[in-house]
Amino acid sequence: MPELPEVQTIITDLNEKIKGDTVVSFWTDWGKTIKNKSAERFTKEIGGRKILGVRRIGKNIFLDLSGGKTLYIHLKMTGHLLVKSSKLKVKSDGKNYFDDKVNQYVHHIWKLKSGRTLEFSDLRKFGKIVLEDTDKINFLKEIKALGVDAMSEEFTFAKFHEILDRKKKSPVGLLLMDQNLIAGIGNIYRSEILFDAEILPTRRIETIDLLERKKLYASIGKILKKAIKYRGTSDSDYRDTSGAPGGYQKIARVYRRDKQVCQKCGTIIKREVLGQRSIFFCEKCQK
Repeated sequence: MPELPEVQTIITDLNEKIKGDTVVSFWTDWGKTIKNKSAERFTKEIGGRKILGVRRIGKNIFLDLSGGKTLYIHLKMTGHLLVKSSKLKVKSDGKNYFDDKVNQYVHHIWKLKSGRTLEFSDLRKFGKIVLEDTDKINFLKEIKALGVDAMSEEFTFAKFHEILDRKKKSPVGLLLMDQNLIAGIGNIYRSEILFDAEILPTRRIETIDLLERKKLYASIGKILKKAIKYRGTSDSDYRDTSGAPGGYQKIARVYRRDKQVCQKCGTIIKREVLGQRSIFFCEKCQK
């Protein structure tokens, strides 16, 4: 599932490519993705609306539209958004990534006034589309339940310290994944963050002292910013709006590096399961 860095990459791209454009029409072959109204009503209501800007909370994407409406998209496990034009441009490496197999599962298309299209490719069809009044978006059940965004100004060390104190008996590897506490961190970046902070994923929070908490907080910002710089991680289905893969997987220190040697100490990276998800760590570097 795309995590905060992947979603932020998409947000930045969309603001550069389609902000100020206008939705002309909409097509879908999988209406079940639209959650709060029929595909026919959705198509009628979204037509003619200008895209005022794109933002996110955690892994959730919001396109604010004219007329007081917001298009809310969750990519779920395999979704990604593509922006295409009548003249497809290749990347600097000479490749047209739209031809890649992973980009061939388009089930929803917004046609824009500029001639561009915004396309939602979703292999497993788990994605979600909602059109709602802008002033009601934050009151949707799933949005209201979200914790503080891991890259927001509200995510201060004081806030993080308070969150940790609420879950003292929990393994830190589970807390970082809890979207109701901290929104945006998923399976990829919790492993990378904890390696950078030199803390084992299974450590109970009550055993993590103040200095370690400060180091962990710093590692969250450091790793997420670095992943955004590398335009996210493409270990499977994630692609940016040009259809291209991210680059963070090339520099990951522990994620999916099990049975390989730790770059810091030479110990073999281990993989275990925590909360029904794989965790990757170095038992020598992390305590």
